[in-house]
Amino acid sequence: MEKVILCVDDEKIVTDTLISQLRNELGEEYFFESASDAAEAWEIIEELVADQLHIRLIISDWLMPKVKGDKFLLEVFEQYPHIKLVMLSGQADEAAIKNLENKIPDFKFLRKPWAKSELIELVKSLLKN
Repeated sequence: MEKVILCVDDEKIVTDTLISQLRNELGEEYFFESASDAAEAWEIIEELVADQLHIRLIISDWLMPKVKGDKFLLEVFEQYPHIKLVMLSGQADEAAIKNLENKIPDFKFLRKPWAKSELIELVKSLLKN
């Protein structure tokens, strides 16, 4: 079964950088998708699920148009509790982070700008489980 990592951010340079760094480290073991907002991410999730692909991880920004990352990640968790979730943001509300930490097991937060080594270590630790 194909394993997928989905990166969600309204800045294309961020999703391109994430995917590049992860692909360089993880190789061809994972398939990578990107979305610019929660609505597009849901479309991709629904397509992947319909195609019976296994979404292992979603990395999402917090400050995005229409739906903030914390609301999006909580909705993902409610429908797909097996997917590992990371919020990546330089502007995230501390209350939103704490709320996700309290509600989602294994939820992780990574501050922008991130260190590549920290990103890779975090992702590898989540994907082990």
